[in-house]
Amino acid sequence: MNIEDLQKRLRQFAIERNWQPYQTPKNLAMAMVVEAAELVEIFQWLTPEQSQQIQADPAKHQHLGEEIADVMLYLLQIADHSGVDIEAAVERKLRLNAIKHPPLAASA
Repeated sequence: MNIEDLQKRLRQFAIERNWQPYQTPKNLAMAMVVEAAELVEIFQWLTPEQSQQIQADPAKHQHLGEEIADVMLYLLQIADHSGVDIEAAVERKLRLNAIKHPPLAASA
């Protein structure tokens, strides 16, 4: 996945529809939360076991992929409009998480 290419495609998509005035970081974040809620809705009443088997139902699995993509596309746009380098931010966060949550000690 080429993040810069996706962001460029999303910018062009918005230009072709004259959506740029509405694509502020605030509006994009709000839209992303709505899409995240739609993602959560897929799992809302499933047991943990059922949620792990969602790929067994092709229609549900496709819907899941679409909602994940919606959230991801909004995240890419938020980063693009805010000047956040996603790769650098993710690497930094992984390093911080490794410090905050060190590996468990090996069992003796």
